[in-house]
Amino acid sequence: MIERLDTSTRMSKIVKHNGVAYLCGQVGEGETVAEQTRECLSRIEALLQKAGSSPEHILQAVIWLADMADFAEMNAVWDAWVPEGHAPARACGEAKLARPVLRVEIIVTAAIA
Repeated sequence: MIERLDTSTRMSKIVKHNGVAYLCGQVGEGETVAEQTRECLSRIEALLQKAGSSPEHILQAVIWLADMADFAEMNAVWDAWVPEGHAPARACGEAKLARPVLRVEIIVTAAIA
């Protein structure tokens, strides 16, 4: 069975299937990459909770940066947020994001606790 949460015409914020939660890409507000990353991760935590999961259960994260020069700044926030011993498989690349003000977007797949 597939369960879709917070669904609109275009997308669902969460799709649950076979004990796995797939989250739509999350972005954050803020002037700096660090601020945007912190807010993005806060939004991810809220969605994980709604899906019945948590940061400890993240299986994979895909991170898009508008500029790879921001890699270290984003990683400083990410490294402080990821629960020790629970680092997911991860990829990070550079991409043109949906709006020019956006500097980071994170897509997460997690096991449902």
